[in-house]
Amino acid sequence: MRRMMALAAGLSLLASSAHAAPNFQDRQDFDFAERGFVGTRADPKILRADGGVAWDLTAYDFLKGPAPASVNPSLWRQAQLLSKHGLYKVADGVWQVRGFDIANATFIAGKTGWIVIDPLTATETARAALDLANEKLGARPVVALIYTHSHVDHFGGSRGMVAQADVDAGKVQVIAPAGFLEHAVSENVIAGAAMSRRALYQFGSLLPKGPTGQVSSGIGQAVAAGTQTLVPPTVDIVRTGQELVVDGVRIQFQLTPATEAPAEMNLYFPDLKLLDLAENANATMHNVLTPRGALVRDAKAWADYLTESIRLYADRTDVMMTSHAWPRFGRSEIAGFMAKHRDAYKFLHDQSVRMMNDGLTGPEIANRLKLPAALSDEWYNRGYYGTLSFNSRAVYQRYMGWYDANPVNLAPLEPADEAGRTVALMGGAERVLAEARKAFAAGDDRWAGALANRVVMSDPKNQAARDFLAGVYERQAAGAESAIGRNMYLTGALELRNGITPARGGGAAVDLIRSTPTPMLLDLMSVWLDPAKVGDAAFALDLAFPERKERFRVTVRNQVLTYEADPKGGKADAAVSMPRAAFLAMSQGMPMPPGVEGDVEGLKQLMGWFTPPRANFPIVWR
Repeated sequence: MRRMMALAAGLSLLASSAHAAPNFQDRQDFDFAERGFVGTRADPKILRADGGVAWDLTAYDFLKGPAPASVNPSLWRQAQLLSKHGLYKVADGVWQVRGFDIANATFIAGKTGWIVIDPLTATETARAALDLANEKLGARPVVALIYTHSHVDHFGGSRGMVAQADVDAGKVQVIAPAGFLEHAVSENVIAGAAMSRRALYQFGSLLPKGPTGQVSSGIGQAVAAGTQTLVPPTVDIVRTGQELVVDGVRIQFQLTPATEAPAEMNLYFPDLKLLDLAENANATMHNVLTPRGALVRDAKAWADYLTESIRLYADRTDVMMTSHAWPRFGRSEIAGFMAKHRDAYKFLHDQSVRMMNDGLTGPEIANRLKLPAALSDEWYNRGYYGTLSFNSRAVYQRYMGWYDANPVNLAPLEPADEAGRTVALMGGAERVLAEARKAFAAGDDRWAGALANRVVMSDPKNQAARDFLAGVYERQAAGAESAIGRNMYLTGALELRNGITPARGGGAAVDLIRSTPTPMLLDLMSVWLDPAKVGDAAFALDLAFPERKERFRVTVRNQVLTYEADPKGGKADAAVSMPRAAFLAMSQGMPMPPGVEGDVEGLKQLMGWFTPPRANFPIVWR
């Protein structure tokens, strides 16, 4: 009975979306995704040095059957397509390894070696992709890495393909869009703890893979559980139209900043009639605001750059590939895709702003905005990753911020406080839960969830309410077309039933820390400063990092940390000169090295004023 209710909810949600689902008999995407298959890895498990599994090629074998009641049929189809793995020929001299990570690695045969575009998230999966290409196509050295943009799933595996010594010796070029390194290391520095916690929900990292658990991330199957690295760029692309000849291969570049990533670029290969649209085009609508948290992206700029791509390349492109999913083939098909994909982002932006200017708030716009059938009926504009509803609220936020102009929201109550008062006013928890159960029985899951959420927020120890709310989320997950929406519902349900699972992982990658400018690290320390520990105290510290030729004065006063580079006058309470790594270790509680001048005890006190953020803070209760 529960399976039938889940199926009914899923089909109902699919039917009530912008328009009826696209044609399930249309097999063009399967043709594109399977075209050019060369082979895949013999051993399905890609292991880390510690023996753990970074990636398992058999993890999604359950997708080979028909869609079960527990998964939206449209999402099941998308997951089936994304689960195809191996080495695929894209064009003459161009291959992709797909299904070894959340993103694709592209291999282009130059005169002497491989040009690799986007070396995946982890060194283990990157090495496995390179090994597969060498095994099937003949061994070649990697002579160039190209990063299309500044997200870790497109550079984190870099040291699995090249050695820093070869880069330093000039044997390997590392090419990236202007601003890449700054954005690669900065996006997650200040709010990294909160983003990491929320990313567990977005990607379903705590869920088992299977028909009742994680089935996809919508844009790829999952993020590899391996070692993240970063080889810094040696060549910057600074303008659209810039051309390089890399190992005999001619490449033209289109800069697309502030689209899917702060630093991003498309690539065109004029001699191959091949276009790489990076992550500016996908087999799904993307996120204008990623649920894990980030700055809101510019939907208008995104659409405008796709318009520029159409003008520059559409009439001379025979094959189009992207950083995720499968390629597209044929000039007419590619031109139509580019135009309709662009139109989806332009419609999202323009109509969200139109409704905003008509006085509608973010939630009102999200509930009313629908793509026209000509756009929503294309599989690649469905919301497997980003959704029209979520993205429309992001457009509102970009222009208007969180405030909706209603004065009642100038000083809102905290969620737990508001929930407690509302539940009491409605007659208590049992009365509210009874109404929630009626709504659930009637198929009104959003109202059932809203009511049960208030009970849980008012009393997190009410396990009956938590279990009921978990059941609501599980049924909403079964109907969700969005892979990450499903992941978030199911992860919320998991934690409601079982409590918070301690986060896995060992913090930021060493390469990212090494590449982070010192001012960014001091900014991070400033948001770790705990005012309750500081009280009325004050302290000034002079820092010198000789190996970096850097000097800073760090001052804590009025419970605020500020800093200045190359201080010109005045005297600090203490001064240290040491490698930056040693100072960072000291700031994390390691013993203080010798050589501190001035107030040693005061410096120890200063180091005690910082409180790292909680890695496992609650989300579905407060």
